[in-house]
Amino acid sequence: MPAVRKAASGSQSEAGCARGPDSVSGKRPESYPRIRRIVKTDEFSSVFRLRPVFRTSHFVLYARPNESGHARLGVVVAKRLAARAVTRNMIKRLAREMFRKSEWVSSDFIIRLSAPVVSRDQTAFSRTRKLALAAELTELMKSQLLR
Repeated sequence: MPAVRKAASGSQSEAGCARGPDSVSGKRPESYPRIRRIVKTDEFSSVFRLRPVFRTSHFVLYARPNESGHARLGVVVAKRLAARAVTRNMIKRLAREMFRKSEWVSSDFIIRLSAPVVSRDQTAFSRTRKLALAAELTELMKSQLLR
């Protein structure tokens, strides 16, 4: 029996992609492009060589000015401090989402988890835990936002 393929309904612009209606309305795009990420080891190392610019109880922010004309973000969440992959991914998603929605100075930023978030048997997906982490990340990011 041959496989039946579903036809895609609507075009990309109808689906509300990041380049569609948002770019016309002047809102910030709903994407996190590769040029906004720190991905190479030597780029991470060059930022880590500097002293941290801000700390919270769970996070450390490192920053280094760049000449690229836009801010870039790297997120480091060690397995030792967040044992479960879902916890590490949730922290990275929160950090990237807040970075994407904010106006930053033209610099390279690294957010590093510096203290355990939860024990191995606890969940990081409780509403209160998520709100507390989001509040900490907001405090961390407010220290470097454009004024």
